[in-house]
Amino acid sequence: MRFSRISGLAAIGFAVSIVTANLIMAPAGLPLTGAGLAEVNAFFGANGHVVGLGAAFGPVAWVLATVFGAGAVAALWASERERGEAWSLVGFAGLILQNVTFTGIMAARLALARTAPADPAATPGLWAWHDAVFTLNGTFLAIALVGLSVAGLRAKLLRPWEGTLGFAAAVLQFASACLAFLVMKAEGPLGLIGLTGWLIWVVWLVMYGIRLIRLREA
Repeated sequence: MRFSRISGLAAIGFAVSIVTANLIMAPAGLPLTGAGLAEVNAFFGANGHVVGLGAAFGPVAWVLATVFGAGAVAALWASERERGEAWSLVGFAGLILQNVTFTGIMAARLALARTAPADPAATPGLWAWHDAVFTLNGTFLAIALVGLSVAGLRAKLLRPWEGTLGFAAAVLQFASACLAFLVMKAEGPLGLIGLTGWLIWVVWLVMYGIRLIRLREA
């Protein structure tokens, strides 16, 4: 099987894994960014098994994201080198950075699930860390979206509307990261900026994966 096909499947698998993890935890009441400490303690104190199950998808997602990024670089690098560009590498760097950042987010969730029932006093620091890293992660998603969208458009791998979708998600993710302090202060409409960008990011991942799978036919 061609590596471009493997990486395309990895992109779709990455999208499915992060959506699945959220579908496991969100219905159980995973607190939103800026949630109060009482709500956080109640959730993590009663849903450790849910958090553990959701976190199990983390390593899977990070592996798939890495394969997707490497495949995108492999597919785009030849044409980029001719133009003296490296946008695909910029995008790949964004994916790697978001993998590292989300490791910290998952670690905070697992720590809360472990400590909230027995030591609620540890919650303020852990939840503040979680919210800060979670929101700032939008920076790296934006880097991945911009780098791979520009590279895909320049190589004619992506259609113009697919690139526009990536840029729109990048703007929303970056705006949310820049407003991190305000987003963290309390639950409110500002949190919808990042959420909207994340939903578009998932659609973009699937579309990018389809383009890589079909690359041989192009």
